[in-house]
Amino acid sequence: MRDEWFIRGKVPMTKSEVRAVSISKLELKPDSVLYDIGAGTGSLSVEAALGMPAGQVFAIEHKDDAVELIRQNREKFRADNVTVVHGHAPEALLGLPPATHCFLGGTGGKMEEILAVLFKQNHAMRIVANIIALESLSGILELVKNMDIPAEVVSVQVAKAERAGNCHLMKGQNPVYVISMGGETT
Repeated sequence: MRDEWFIRGKVPMTKSEVRAVSISKLELKPDSVLYDIGAGTGSLSVEAALGMPAGQVFAIEHKDDAVELIRQNREKFRADNVTVVHGHAPEALLGLPPATHCFLGGTGGKMEEILAVLFKQNHAMRIVANIIALESLSGILELVKNMDIPAEVVSVQVAKAERAGNCHLMKGQNPVYVISMGGETT
């Protein structure tokens, strides 16, 4: 889905190309239950929900302005299988139906606590995290190593053409590391 289709405001959003890779790495099924932790604008929640007609997405976000954007985007795209959860993870996960999949867009520095709760809830959960900072990448890799969980890391680097006079020049976006772990093995 195009980025410009979403209502954005000033809340960070997972960009289209990174969303495509992240959703692919989630390996969702039509009836999956997905937690989107740090849901931002809800772009990933909405796009994933539209591809899971019998599934459920819980968009977990603690920022008031972001929660409102998720609600607006859910309504705009008629993604009725998205439930907005206003709160901080991992506490906001209590009482939710167990997830089969989780996307980590933002953890507020609680990556270890969140992963512990997720894997305790479902040891076969498929988890995908988007990381920008090198320190966060190092931290999550050390964490999953200590938890003895194999992880795949993909670096997504996108450049888009921008008009400069009569020409177009490529303008690079920040690289994003997409970390995938867990899930069913076939």
